[in-house]
Amino acid sequence: MHETDIIVIGGGTGGYSTALRAATLGLDVVLAERDLVGGTCLHRGCIPSKAMLHAAELVDGIAEARERWGVKATLDAVDWSALTATRDDIVARNHRGVEGHLSHAGVRVVRGSAALTGARTVRITSTETGADAGGEWTARRGIVLATGSRPRALPGLRPDGRQVVTSDDALFAPGLPASVLVLGGGAIGVEYASLHRSMGAQVTLVEAADRLLPLEDADVSRHLTRGLKKRGIEVLTGARLEHAEPYADGVRATVRPARGEPRTLDAERLLVAVGRTPVTDGLDLGAAGLTTDDRGFVAPADWSRLETAVPGIHVVGDLLPPPSLGLAHASFAEGLLVAETLAGRSPRPQPVDYDTVPRVTYSSPQTAAVGLSEAQARERGHDVVVNTMPLTAVAKGMVHGQGGMVKVVAERAGEGTGRVLGVHLVGPHGSEMIAESQLIVGWDAEPSDVARHIHPHPTLSEAVGEAFLTLAGRGLHQI
Repeated sequence: MHETDIIVIGGGTGGYSTALRAATLGLDVVLAERDLVGGTCLHRGCIPSKAMLHAAELVDGIAEARERWGVKATLDAVDWSALTATRDDIVARNHRGVEGHLSHAGVRVVRGSAALTGARTVRITSTETGADAGGEWTARRGIVLATGSRPRALPGLRPDGRQVVTSDDALFAPGLPASVLVLGGGAIGVEYASLHRSMGAQVTLVEAADRLLPLEDADVSRHLTRGLKKRGIEVLTGARLEHAEPYADGVRATVRPARGEPRTLDAERLLVAVGRTPVTDGLDLGAAGLTTDDRGFVAPADWSRLETAVPGIHVVGDLLPPPSLGLAHASFAEGLLVAETLAGRSPRPQPVDYDTVPRVTYSSPQTAAVGLSEAQARERGHDVVVNTMPLTAVAKGMVHGQGGMVKVVAERAGEGTGRVLGVHLVGPHGSEMIAESQLIVGWDAEPSDVARHIHPHPTLSEAVGEAFLTLAGRGLHQI
């Protein structure tokens, strides 16, 4: 029987951040991973998809240069093999970096599958020939479950990696399709619709809810939909897939829209992006007295410690139900919290405030948000003041020419405006501008606090500053 302080099962963002932080705090850590450290985010999701979306921005830039700026640029072709080689090199270098950090911190990474055998014991079946780290392990301080998620499948529709693909394998399907039907209008579906359109595909985006990004502010959805349609993407909301069948040259699907008769849609590729489901197969949760909820999540009994009903077993990442967000940067924060909890840090680590975790969709146009939507704020009983500032109201917004907006949701305080509850962005570089608003919301700032600080001119961030100036009663260009 081997012994260690902490056993982390799963080496994705939540798992390896837990392991790294715990090791730097002086604990002995074993990390069991049956695939590659870095998980979905590094190898199949966040990093490779954003690399591809950057390439898509470059393609769009050539068209903008020609059509808007008089730069007589042309696009001969997209060399798919060269593009994917660059993407894979970025992933590989990041992977080596993660492995190096873990090694330097003294984390022992065991390649293999792990299963619980008790509240503090784990059996690791090594996948490496001659490895001696497999077998039974005891965790003196605790076990951390970080096994992540996989794409949710649709009944009767089996992905084949070519004509029917999931978000995990869409980037690795052969070549560039001429047409794509994307099922799912959440962040993943919207990003892949945007990517394929930039690369020249005809794209139809189908969402069962009545709007895209249904968890975001309604104005964000409206501006995003307008921007996607302007780019030639057909958006069908309130629409459901009734049937889909691959054939020799593509996939034929029947979709029932919110109004009217069912439509038959043909596409070279069908991309299923209808959410993700937790991965717990092989963990043998019952051996430790754990169960999942009806959606497959492992719920914590104590959110302040992310500890389950079995003392000493903690959960991070995509195994957590809402209000956890299934976002890599939220998983990092969860990993830090659990590592510091298990290390007995004093003062006690602060629980993750999910309302202050930024949410970004890296499409064109981008969306970014932190805090409550207008509807959420009202549902929670807040008397709200709302201000919306178009990006084209500032000079740099006109330069970019993509439209978009800044929306601030704040509390009403007598005749004035109280603390900021949410900030919502649509437009270019929203992902890079949202960090400021995370601090504003997280520190319970009021518009008058923000209005004291000067935003550089000319920048897109001026629109953020101007929105707060207006709410503070000091607006210049927005009266």
